[in-house]
Amino acid sequence: QLQASGGGLVQVGGSLRLSCAGSGRAFSSYAVAWFRQAPGKEREFIGSISWNGFTTEYVDSVKGRFTIARDNAKNTVTLQMNSLKPEDTAVYYCASTFLRDKRLPSDYAYWGQGTLVTVSS
Repeated sequence: QLQASGGGLVQVGGSLRLSCAGSGRAFSSYAVAWFRQAPGKEREFIGSISWNGFTTEYVDSVKGRFTIARDNAKNTVTLQMNSLKPEDTAVYYCASTFLRDKRLPSDYAYWGQGTLVTVSS
């Protein structure tokens, strides 16, 4: 039901935009979050957007650099990543939930397949 895309190789300080495409009418009813998982590390929450797009939240490590937006008419959520750092290298996943204010992967029922972002120095 979710498909993440847009990953690739980018230099330090560069930008990348990831997209998460959802299917079905219910997509606009779900909160959507982005997670990432670096090699050898656990999957971590980096930010989310409420079902109506009115509320976003981010972890401190990406705050001010990453922006999540959504277009429910197009069933799409985007993650704009600016000022990328080597530590941003990871597989990025989008996920959705009916629940509010959740940061644990176990709270998210639906997942995209992940897209790899590599930031080179």
